[in-house]
Amino acid sequence: MEQYLKKVEGENAEHDLLLFALSTCGWCRKARDFLEENKLAYRYVYVDLLEGEAQKEVFEEVKKRNPRRTFPTLVVDGDEVIAGFNEERYREVLL
Repeated sequence: MEQYLKKVEGENAEHDLLLFALSTCGWCRKARDFLEENKLAYRYVYVDLLEGEAQKEVFEEVKKRNPRRTFPTLVVDGDEVIAGFNEERYREVLL
């Protein structure tokens, strides 16, 4: 799955952040804006822009971490999952 991820550099790389998003999702855009405004380094993938087996593989990963399969899905340090955009929760966990 790593080959599908895009990396965004940030001054703050304290957490390993992985964002599963959709390119057309307004809440996903808000999540990316939050991460960038707070200068957080993160990796992301737009699941809807993948095709075939690649999309299936990444979607299975989303389902494993967030059974409701909602977007955005932010994985923090490989274990904590924040489903949906929740600015208060983002601040609590990341800042």
